[in-house]
Parts: sequence; structure tokens; C-alpha cells
Amino acid sequence: MRVIFAGTPEFAARALEALLAAGHQVVLVLTQPDRPAGRGMALQASAVKKVALGHGIPVFQPERLKDPATHKPIRAACVEQGAELMVVAAYGLILPQAVLDLPRLGCINIHASLLPRWRGAAPIHRAIEAGDAQTGITIMKMEAGLDTGPMLLAEAIDIDARDTTGSLHDRLARLGGKLAVAALARFDQLVAMPQPEAGVTYADKIDKVEARLDWTQPAEILARKVRAFNPFPGAVVTLAGEPVKVWRADVVAASGRPGQILAAETAGIAVACGEAALRLTELQKPGGRRVTSADFLHGNSLRPD
Repeated sequence: MRVIFAGTPEFAARALEALLAAGHQVVLVLTQPDRPAGRGMALQASAVKKVALGHGIPVFQPERLKDPATHKPIRAACVEQGAELMVVAAYGLILPQAVLDLPRLGCINIHASLLPRWRGAAPIHRAIEAGDAQTGITIMKMEAGLDTGPMLLAEAIDIDARDTTGSLHDRLARLGGKLAVAALARFDQLVAMPQPEAGVTYADKIDKVEARLDWTQPAEILARKVRAFNPFPGAVVTLAGEPVKVWRADVVAASGRPGQILAAETAGIAVACGEAALRLTELQKPGGRRVTSADFLHGNSLRPD
């Protein structure tokens, strides 16, 4: 098929690569404008833009799409280059109805959850944080609502007890590309099924203020937060008077005053929670690198309270 692709981060780039590998002709790519990143805050192209440029595909980077004048390149791709469909994955901009109506076959979205659960911006983080046993990919037809369109294809995967948002993201990105290719291969045969009204939840965007762990909560909840906030924004605690990011932790059967250090050993730093205790096993000081608890303790004199 001749398609337009809209997406920005690595998740979307994997889908674009899958569509190109399957032989589909992408005539235009929409992605967000280059953003400052890294220590030098130099402008950096999105993962999708890098893939597009590597394949010689024209790239369009509007700040927003509310102004009808910004629709001109999309309209030209449909009318002059015969784009039949727009495939969208984690684009980050709202597509107004006027844009959704431009391709002859409409627009489809690759969403990283089993809809209607976890509509919205951060479905991978929220699935881990909530302790879901499964998640997956849903291919849906787009409409004006937030991830409310009818579903075309879906496939579930299990969430492993050690999965972080990073590891689950990578598996879902591969699955998203696979399902997008499958959807386009038999697009005319797919039946759009309305989303059920029961079970709707919303995956709000991750706010950095959520990263600080509250020791009064049960250790199981905090362990899920550590996995959900890895690699972004990183769970934060205070140790030896300074903020420290926690990248890996597990639950241990111990008790004490919430926030009390129960053990500081090479196997981990155990901190009492509202229920049980959280053992911190991979940490990072400000400006430092990620280290094991054993290495962390070499330069920090932590002792049980």
C-alpha cells in the first residue's frame, strides 16, 4: 500500500521499519519537530525522522495541525501521490478530523495496550505500575476521541515479573510492527469492532513528581513503580541526605518504621515500607552512573537505623 506514516519515538520507528521491510511505500512521514537533547542540548531528530531520512522519505514536522494550511503536504500526499491510508504510532500531536478524513481509507493507530484499558499517553508505564498480568497491541481506526476508535486487530503478551517499561516497550514495539504489517496485508477483510464500554481506563502522562517513592506505601506497590519508571523518569529516594535514583528493587519480608534502613548489605539496601520492605539493588547518585548496591555502599556509609 501507499501510506503516510506519523510517529515520533523509538516505538514508532520500529513500526515504520517493519512497514518498509514488508514492501509498503511510505510517501510522507510526519514527526514532531527536532528537540534539544543531551548534555549540550543540541537539536536532535526523532527516531522516526532518522529512519525516514535513511530511506529517502520526505519528512514534515509541524508544531501542530490545527491550522488548515498545515494540512497541505498531507493532502498532496493523498491526492498527488496516491496515499490511501495513514498509519499513526505515538505521534504526540492531535490529528483534527479534517486530517483524519484526508486518506481514502482513513487513519489507523498502533496503540500499546489492550483497549479499552489504558487509553492515553503512557499505557506501558501504567500497565506495569498497576500490576497488570497482560498487555498488548491494538490496531484501531482513528476518530476524534482519545483512543476511542473501533478495533481492527489485537494481540496480548504477558508482563513478566521483572519487566521494566524499557524491556516491555521493546517487546511491544516489535509486536506493533508485526501487527501493523498484518493489518495492511488484509486491510479489506478486517472488521472494525467497537470498543466495549466496560473496562475503560486512562494512562495519564508520567509526571516527574510521581518518581519520588513514598515509604508509607506497601513495598509491592513501590517495586512496581521502580519498574514502571525505568528508564523514565527513574524512581527517586533520599539516602545519606541526597536524592538517589533506584533502577532495580525487590520486595523482602521484613518490617519496621516506614523509611527505616533495615539492612545495608552487598545484596541490597532494605528499607521498611508501609507493608514489608523494599530492597534496593541498583542505584544512581546525581551525576553518577548506575551501580549495584554493593558498589554504592563502597562510597556511602549507610547503616541500619
